[in-house]
Amino acid sequence: MILVRTGLTALLTLSIIGCTTPNTFTVATTQKLVQHERFKSSLETKAFTLASGDNMTYLEGGNLAGKPLLLIHGFGGNKDNFTRIAEKLGNYHLIIPDLLGFGNSSKPMAADYCADAQAQRLHELMQAKGLASNIHIGGNSMGGAISVAYAAMYPDSVKSLWLLDSAGFWSAGLYDRYQHATADNNPLVVANTQEYFKLYKLVMNKPPFIPKTVQAVFAQENIANRNLQTKIIEQIVEDNVETRAKVVAQYNIPTLIVWGQKDQVIKLETVNLMAELMPKAQIITMPKIGHVPMIEAVKETAKDYKKFRAGIKSE
Repeated sequence: MILVRTGLTALLTLSIIGCTTPNTFTVATTQKLVQHERFKSSLETKAFTLASGDNMTYLEGGNLAGKPLLLIHGFGGNKDNFTRIAEKLGNYHLIIPDLLGFGNSSKPMAADYCADAQAQRLHELMQAKGLASNIHIGGNSMGGAISVAYAAMYPDSVKSLWLLDSAGFWSAGLYDRYQHATADNNPLVVANTQEYFKLYKLVMNKPPFIPKTVQAVFAQENIANRNLQTKIIEQIVEDNVETRAKVVAQYNIPTLIVWGQKDQVIKLETVNLMAELMPKAQIITMPKIGHVPMIEAVKETAKDYKKFRAGIKSE
């Protein structure tokens, strides 16, 4: 209870200060707020060393005796994109990693960041934990594409997919703002705090209130890794997972597709293409929600997912 009061007091203090230049106090307080969110969702931070020698940081929690649910964040995000919804998914054994190149995981400049390579790393983690043979996977944006790749590579091990505004289905087309985007004008790759503020509004139609002092601290990771993120996004837009989605359909892997109707990052029409490739998939579109439903509509998104899981016969 003390931690709750401390967190809220700090948040209010940051709101009043309104300084958007990170300093020792705002960084430390933001870290405490993040830890508080993890604590509320019963998540513990852990680390794993891949065969490559790279480090992968991840959160683990929920019901450790429950069925494994691997949750994969999108481009520019990290494991904490799923921290709040994790509290609503406590019946499952949650594994929520920072993908290589993001968060607190290693960021090798020369690595392969395509969906197959990221999926192989996640499979290595799950194997090491003894959880690889019977897992459910959820992914947002880039994480959705990686989820599809994982299921296509290890179809006998994946029991369901949860795709939230998934990337990788590029035949549906891109918004004009991304058609000829470069590192210098791509709104998803930020160079300063002001660009991060714009990105925050771009990816969410109904963003939760987070003071700009806190956003400014979050922005530093993206700014510091701008060169790497430029390389990663170049790989992502060339990485089409549509053929791999056909494998998902072939193996009848239960799939829930969720899409925010106000998504300004990936077109809503992408849902139609995904439905053609995976005709047995369930589809939910969410009015007034943008690109990250698990952050914008925590309760509704979690409720829909649990209903989907309850309907899977193998459960």
